[in-house]
Amino acid sequence: MTTLTAPAAPAVSRPIRWAARGAALTLVPSGLWRIAIAVGIPVGWGVGSGLEAELFPGVWSFPLVALSALAEALGLLTLGLVQPWGEVVPHWIPWLGGRRIPPLAAVVPAALGATAVILVTVLGMFTWSTNMAAPGAPSGAYWWLMTLCYAPLLLWGPLLGVVTVAYWRRRRIHG
Repeated sequence: MTTLTAPAAPAVSRPIRWAARGAALTLVPSGLWRIAIAVGIPVGWGVGSGLEAELFPGVWSFPLVALSALAEALGLLTLGLVQPWGEVVPHWIPWLGGRRIPPLAAVVPAALGATAVILVTVLGMFTWSTNMAAPGAPSGAYWWLMTLCYAPLLLWGPLLGVVTVAYWRRRRIHG
């Protein structure tokens, strides 16, 4: 079997590597917040919210943990834009290992993802106060804690966008 390899692309700059790591890390605080709810740690949700501590752990714990895992997995995909496995399929993958990844196969989903995340988080930012004023929503210190856990998500889309543009610029010439 012949493998298709591409010439080596230029090295990824340190700021772009940090941006990729930062994009993946922006999801950790909100994920930990959801996992805290899932395992039954009281985080300020009151009666009628659907997230009150009396319901957890329980049947709704799995979706909260799954959402956190899925979000972090998507965030970790950003690292592929700065790692070799984002340019060439790892050799251990049957039939595809060693083949070059076409730049657009990474750029299109990453750009769409960055756009979607920016839209969702900006919308969330503008509706945060209204949503957090609903009956049963966290208040006081819990409000601040939840806000601090979700605020880093505002950076996820822009960081993913920066890393995506850098990947495209680096790969379109050399890959």
